[in-house]
Formats: sequence, structure tokens, C-alpha cells
Amino acid sequence: MRMIALYLVVVLPIILLSLYLYSWSYNNASDELSRAAESQLAFYLDEMEREITWLELEMFDIMEDVDLRRSSVTWSLLDAVARKNSLNYAMQRLTSIKNSSALIADVCLHLRTAGKTISAKNGIDDLDGAMFHGLYTQALKREGRFLLHGDSLHLVALKLSGMKDELPLFIVQIQLDEAQLRHSLSRLNLYETSGAFLIAESMDYALTSREEDEPLLTEYLNQRSAGTGAMLIHDWHGRTYQMNHAYSEDLQMSVVTFLPEEEVKRPLSKFKLWAWVYATATLLAVVLFSYISYKKVHKPLLLLVKGFRKMEGGVLDIRIDHNQRDEFGYLYDRFNQMIKRLQNLIEQDFKHQMMMQRAELKQLQSQINPHFLYNSFFILHSMAKVGDLERIEEFTLMIGEYFRFITRNGEDFVRLGEEVHHSRMYTEIQKLRFSRRIKVDFDELPGELEQIKVPKLIIQPIIENAYEHSLENVEQGRLSVSFEVVGKLLRIIIENSGEISDAELEELRHRLKRSSESYEMTGMINIHRRLQLAYGEESGLVLDRSELGGLKVQIQIKLADGEEDHDAQDAHRG
Repeated sequence: MRMIALYLVVVLPIILLSLYLYSWSYNNASDELSRAAESQLAFYLDEMEREITWLELEMFDIMEDVDLRRSSVTWSLLDAVARKNSLNYAMQRLTSIKNSSALIADVCLHLRTAGKTISAKNGIDDLDGAMFHGLYTQALKREGRFLLHGDSLHLVALKLSGMKDELPLFIVQIQLDEAQLRHSLSRLNLYETSGAFLIAESMDYALTSREEDEPLLTEYLNQRSAGTGAMLIHDWHGRTYQMNHAYSEDLQMSVVTFLPEEEVKRPLSKFKLWAWVYATATLLAVVLFSYISYKKVHKPLLLLVKGFRKMEGGVLDIRIDHNQRDEFGYLYDRFNQMIKRLQNLIEQDFKHQMMMQRAELKQLQSQINPHFLYNSFFILHSMAKVGDLERIEEFTLMIGEYFRFITRNGEDFVRLGEEVHHSRMYTEIQKLRFSRRIKVDFDELPGELEQIKVPKLIIQPIIENAYEHSLENVEQGRLSVSFEVVGKLLRIIIENSGEISDAELEELRHRLKRSSESYEMTGMINIHRRLQLAYGEESGLVLDRSELGGLKVQIQIKLADGEEDHDAQDAHRG
């Protein structure tokens, strides 16, 4: 590890430089896109200013039209033919203006003296007095060039009579086409996922280039009102958006474009790929460097340590082969001779007894897997019936980790820390079913107990029994798992709040006492039998009534002298 650390000290500055270059490239690309977007927005506003100025000139031309002004003043003196000709003339002028710009939805002339409204779109109709007075009132109060009437923008001009407190002779009204405005905004979209807003805050008016972007517009306006500047909108439906803004003082309007941040990063995809290639090559170099030192120095020593560990575990049919004539070859040869002598010292009857006990232990342990596999498929079946796909995905990942623990090697004993983690995983699986009904109090395992070797699968089956026989059908239940060491006795305490009668408790105790005579090798009898085979008669299960109201199971393991220190040293050497 020290050699690997030394190598990383040399390589790490190069890796950090690569990260800095990636960050600089990303920021530079983002700035370039922002400048291009701001230039495009300025051009868009300039173009709109020219278009609006043109429309205002057209309105001014109508207001100064001599024939229209004469007709509006002398309307009551005109005969029917002159009135009709005057209306037709106004209709022609309005139609000409409407056809001059794609932004115009309609052009109207409201003649008060004639009591008529002339529309380039709808023709000639009677004057709407309410609309006339509404437009007049809004025009007097407006602050900018536009007037918001209904849900659309309008340009309005008044032709006053020159008399004080008298209504205007006529009103020219140009309604802007919202669809064309939206279309003009869509031309600002650089990508399919980008968009644009047109905002007139003084009139509380806003328009998006696409209707589906209106929720994003609302979020943007909320952030602006909160004073955040709204340069970025974070985590909107899983995306981060970059915003660019331009304002026209003349129009008193803002135009805003937005672009998802991943589009900014897209040009850097190749750079990122090569960065990963570089990082992978660096990692391979570290691995190669470590492998050479491991093979030449560490591996021979680790092989000898593993041989001693197997011997301590009772495995004597081992031999270490080494073809090189070096110091390790000498140590391996002496080790093989020691193992051979130990085998000769073990009496035949004792070896036979050890083999019988090991076979029985394997048989008992193998019965755990089918039992839990049945319960696993039952849980998966229940989730599938209700169509809960998210929990099915979560459950299958958990159950995969669960079975990987069981099948990862052929060892009969595991560290207590691994066994507790495995059991805690089982309770997490059960929480998918009973999170609302069953509360689990799973204490943390003290660090000094983590390295103690214990038989595999001694805690989870007890928890499983608690769920199946005590907690599954209750409305509110509780499960508790705790640990304590009294002298040389390790106790793992599992309690539940289910219901159990005195007769049932006594029956369970009786079956444990007669476990050596029983042919039933599942559940608590299984665990009790394995613990006694491994640690002697003082170890096993102790049953009692829990203070929670249900069954209290104590898993007792007698610790050998110096076992905790011994396991800790082994872990340190590993």
C-alpha cells in the first residue's frame, strides 16, 4: 500500500490537471454559447423594434388621412352613398396595413361619430361602445408602446377632436398575432430541447416559443421575482437549464432563451472520453505496478499465512507447492513436513468423528437456502400481484446481494460483522412489505466483535421466524436485535412483540433440548444444533418471553481465550 501511495503522489497532479482542463473547457464552451445567444437576442429585439416602429407609422398615416378625418367630422352631413364610399375606403386602407406585416392579426378602426367598427378581418360592424371606452381608458394610462387587451398585445392610436373632455373621433387598433410571435421566438431555438420567452413585465404578459414550455416559464419568473437573477434553473424535472436574457428599453420587453446544460457539455463528449481513457490507463499502470510487487514479495508470504489459517481452522489436507529454490521454498517445505506430522498424530477415531460432525454441519446449513428461497419468491409474487415495479426492482437487487453472500465461497464460518450485515439486509428486504406495520430496532455491532468467526446463517433465520410466526399478521409490531458480551459469552438477542403462549414457549424449549434426537433440521433447531457442534454444549439458543410481549431468542456463543484479539490480528494481517 505504501508503494501504491507513492505512485499516486506522482500521478495525482497529472490527474488533477486533466480535471482542471475539462472544467476550463466546459466553462469556455458555456461562455461562447452565452455570447452567441445574447447576440442573437439583441438582433431579435432590434428587428422587432423596427417592425413595431413601422406599424406605428402606418397607424399615424391613417390618423392623418384627410378623407378619414373629414368623414369622421362631417359624418352626420353625408348622404348614404358618401358614407358607404368612406367606409369602403377605410376598409381598403386597413386591409393594406394588415397584409404588410405577418405580425398583425387584425387592424380595426373604431369610428365614434359614425357608430361603426371597421375590421380588416371581420369587415364592418356596429361600434362596440364598451370596447371603445375600454381602449380609450387603457390608452390614456399606458406607460409603454403596447396595450394588453384580453390575452393579446395591441398597438392603439387616438385621433382627438381637439375639444376638451370630448372622446376621440376614432381609434386605430392593431392586434398582434400571438401565433406569429411564437413562431418568431421559435427561430431563436438553437437545439430541439432549447426554447425562448417573450416577457413584458409591466403588463404582466409572457409568451413561450412552445406551449409545453409554460411551466418552465413560470419557474423562471418565480426565480426572477425572488431576486436570484435566474441565470440557472436547477433540477427542473431532472435537468439544469442555462438562461440568457436581453432587454429592450424602447419596447419595455425582455426576451429570454434557455438551453439544457447537457447541450453545453455535448461538444466536450470526446474530451471526456479521452479523459476516461487516460484515467483507465493510469489505473492499469497502478495495478501493474502493484501486481509486480505483489507477485515477487507479498504473494509468497500471503500463501504461507493462508496455509496457517487453514490449519488453525482444522484443514490439514493442504500442501504448498513452490518450484523456486529460495527462502520461501525452504519455509514451504518445512510447513508441508509439519502438516504431515500433525496428520500422523491425529487418531483415526477422532478424524472419523470430525468428518461426521462436518458432514452433519454441511447438511444442516444447506437446508437454510431452499427455505429462504421459498420465502423470497413468495415476497416477489406478492409485489408482482400489486404491480409495484419500483419495489420489485429494489427487492431483486437486495435478494441478489443476499444470495451472493450465501454462495460466494464454501466457508462454513464467516466474520460476525458479515453475518450481521447479511441479517440487516434481510430486515431491509422485509421492510418493503411491512414498513408501515413493523418497526425494527437493529443495534450497531460493537467494532471489537466484528472479526469473531461464527457459523454462517445463525441470525437471519431467527429474524425470519419472527416475521413468519409472530409479526406477519399483526397490525403494529416490533422487532429488536441487540448484542452483549458477559464474561466469555457472546449473546445476540432477538426479540419480537408477537403473541406466544406459555405452552408454545415450553414446547419450543423442549424441542431444543431434544435437538440431537430430532430429524427436523429447519429453523431454530438447525441453528441450535450447529452452534453446539461448533462451540460445545454451553452454546446454542436460549428461549424466553420478551419484554415486548413475544418471543426472546438469545444466540449464545462461548468465546475462546484471546479469540477477539486473535481475530483482530488476523484481520490486520489480511
